[in-house]
Amino acid sequence: MSRKFLETEGPAWVAEGLISEEQRQKLLARYPPEAQALGLLPLLGSVLVGLSALSVVAANWQALPDALRLAILLGSLTGSYAAGAYFLRRGNPDLGHGLIGLGLILFGASIILTSQLYQLVGYDVSGLVAWVVAGVALSYVYGSRLLVLLTVVIGAAVQTYCVESLGSFSYATAVMVAGGLGYYWWRRPEVVSSTVLAAGLLWQIGLLIIVLHAKITWFFVPAMLVYAAGDWQPNRPGGWALQGPPLVAAYLFMFGLATFGETDTYANVLRPPLLPYLGALAAVLALSVAGKRARGRLDTLLDWLLLLPGFYLPGGLPLAVATLVVLYAHAGSVLARAHRNEDPEQLTIGAVLFVASTMVAYFKLTWAFLDKSLFFLLGGVLLLSLSWYLRRRNAQVLAAATPPSSPAPNSASANTSAAPSAPNPETPPRNA
Repeated sequence: MSRKFLETEGPAWVAEGLISEEQRQKLLARYPPEAQALGLLPLLGSVLVGLSALSVVAANWQALPDALRLAILLGSLTGSYAAGAYFLRRGNPDLGHGLIGLGLILFGASIILTSQLYQLVGYDVSGLVAWVVAGVALSYVYGSRLLVLLTVVIGAAVQTYCVESLGSFSYATAVMVAGGLGYYWWRRPEVVSSTVLAAGLLWQIGLLIIVLHAKITWFFVPAMLVYAAGDWQPNRPGGWALQGPPLVAAYLFMFGLATFGETDTYANVLRPPLLPYLGALAAVLALSVAGKRARGRLDTLLDWLLLLPGFYLPGGLPLAVATLVVLYAHAGSVLARAHRNEDPEQLTIGAVLFVASTMVAYFKLTWAFLDKSLFFLLGGVLLLSLSWYLRRRNAQVLAAATPPSSPAPNSASANTSAAPSAPNPETPPRNA
């Protein structure tokens, strides 16, 4: 149940006499208002204004004197920060944070243009790292999800430039994003910030794998370390949001392995040394299990099914069957957890995963001899049976949770049963 549902249905319950207005207010008090979603208007406004200013200045940049160039850079930068601080003091956080974000964008543009102006060394990334440091600092100072998003994007852009243009990995950038924003996430585990941070960390991890020329399956060791951090987060929504991108990446890999994977063909890409890889993955698994046990979340342990190293199996039928078993088991675990927690969103996700697994099973195993109409018939029967079973279980749970109603006794019998019979003073007591 959510506050939005109570706000929508509560007045009707009061009108029908199911609950009183006082009870409705108590229910609303149990579900405080959720944090507002990230405002896209300040973000888009900051980006568009920044791009507009950059395009105008860039078109005439070479014709401007050096002093005027510096004045434009410093004036736009200080003006954005000053205007943002002004609107924050006036109680307009969306516009204020948007202008602060614009100032952050202009700060990075100033670093790049100043480097070009004075012909600084092109392979020195210290200025770009300073851009990331400024983003992390502003995120702490203002506590804005917009600034967190911009900093993650800036970190990804700086790292991409280092890898693509310089052929190196900026560990300072990765440490600032993972450490600086990671601690920010631990203290303020908002859903949007958690998801954005996890996606940014996965991008950094992917670039590191590219630079190191490692097997791509090494990607999942640090990726699942991000997942394990979500297990230790006391705030459950924030922890789940951080775990979403790593789980999506693991599922897409397993899905692709089931659909296209012939590991005999791609063994040079997928298979790292067995013992070091399994040892590193087992260490992350132990950390995740400890977090789940500490926070009471062992029901999500089956998420690790997606990390079973099936790519060590030979290609063909053994690989297809193994990956399909994993996909079905994972979909079943999601459905079971959704039913147990009465979570409709997880139930929808589990149903989609189940259908996707069934489609892969058909195309990989039965395409050659099972007619399409029969496949769709079997799939429909399976889904209808699953729906009937879940509805039946839900009805049983509701029936068990509802106390049985008994007819109210009449007043005479109630009085008789309520008060014990007193002895008649005129009647002598019986001998024992």
